[in-house]
Amino acid sequence: MDIRRSSKQTSRTGRRRAALAAVAAVVLGAAGCSAGSNGGGTASGPVQLTYRIWDASQQPAMQSIADAFHAAHPNISVTVQLTASSEYWTKMQADATSGSAPDVFWMNGPNAQLYESNGILMPLSDKLTANGLSLSNYPSSLDSLYSYKGTQYGIPKDFDTVGLWYNKKLFDAAGVKYPDATWTWQDLQSAAAKLTDSAKGQYGILAPPFGQENYYDTILQAGGSIISPDGKTSGYDQPADIAGLKFWTDLVKAGYSPSLKSMTDTYPSQLFEGGKVAMYYGGSWDTLEFGKNPNLKGNTDVTVLPQGAKRAVVIHGLANVGYAKTKHPKETAAFIGFLGSQQAAEIEAQQGGVIPAYNGTQQAWVNANSQFHLQSFLDEVPYSVPFPTSKNTSVWQNQEATVFGPAWDGSADVASVAKQMAGIMNTALSKEK
Repeated sequence: MDIRRSSKQTSRTGRRRAALAAVAAVVLGAAGCSAGSNGGGTASGPVQLTYRIWDASQQPAMQSIADAFHAAHPNISVTVQLTASSEYWTKMQADATSGSAPDVFWMNGPNAQLYESNGILMPLSDKLTANGLSLSNYPSSLDSLYSYKGTQYGIPKDFDTVGLWYNKKLFDAAGVKYPDATWTWQDLQSAAAKLTDSAKGQYGILAPPFGQENYYDTILQAGGSIISPDGKTSGYDQPADIAGLKFWTDLVKAGYSPSLKSMTDTYPSQLFEGGKVAMYYGGSWDTLEFGKNPNLKGNTDVTVLPQGAKRAVVIHGLANVGYAKTKHPKETAAFIGFLGSQQAAEIEAQQGGVIPAYNGTQQAWVNANSQFHLQSFLDEVPYSVPFPTSKNTSVWQNQEATVFGPAWDGSADVASVAKQMAGIMNTALSKEK
């Protein structure tokens, strides 16, 4: 996704910059929302719904979907509200508290349980069939992100996975074979060593302390977990988690990656775009930015992540949700049903620049960016694992940057900071009710 134009990516980049600075200023969402009253029932005349989003680059696609829905339901009009990502969750909290939340809005994984458990979201389990929805139409790992205590609250909209981006020009110059689906951790480490040339200021790989793009994936590949299946305990103090973290800190320590300070001074994806780094764990959202960079044109491609003890990758995606206190529950459910349809997914794939969640519609996204082997991102879905969340995700997730920073700059032992993070996380989880 274009980091200069997309508010979704701006939000993501802001969080990652904070991680690189090892500070706890990452804002993943609001906490402690409570729903107000906005009436009930169904209007007998024309109905006006509001649909809130945060990504300006996706607004045209969302408007096209709203227009298509109105064409099929002339009695229902939809106003698409764009709210900057930096203000989105603050505004959602205020509007939910005052009872003026939009009828339909975007939800992400880190905030889902918070909103679900506070009664802010419309339960959808009993509305699926009547509105043409089936959860089998989406990756199960996405469905589970928006299910709480057996009830479905969100319908997957899009998703992203993480791949190994690589600079073919640097590989060719070093005589190293391009990475592919057979690669293991050892293959990557060996290639990183061969691709590093300190005299040229060239590095084999970028190893920033990023969660979704880096250590969440390697922790899972080592057989560990960030949070237990019941959501009650951290996995950070377990041997597999420590191994997943050390995969990255060892690359920095060996000099195969720029230092933490270098990756703080210049954002990692920009270092990769500069042509001095051979490999980068980046998301499907990087596609548009990399595709228009002349330094990378014809020189860059992507493949699936190397395998550790097992194959695994974190998957995240947005969902469309409804406000529990909407004045128009029937029409709101109908619009959510349309947003989750194949027709809406196809519009999104053609215009929105993201991977649509509806199974079988992703090929349009792949075809729209044919210079890269984007099928790699789809090939990872069968072994994908949902982004780690709890009822109040931000309370512990915001601490990762501060705690892990010293391990990346070499001033602290990985095992000790992992144990520290596990303690912080377990304390936070114990307070969730």
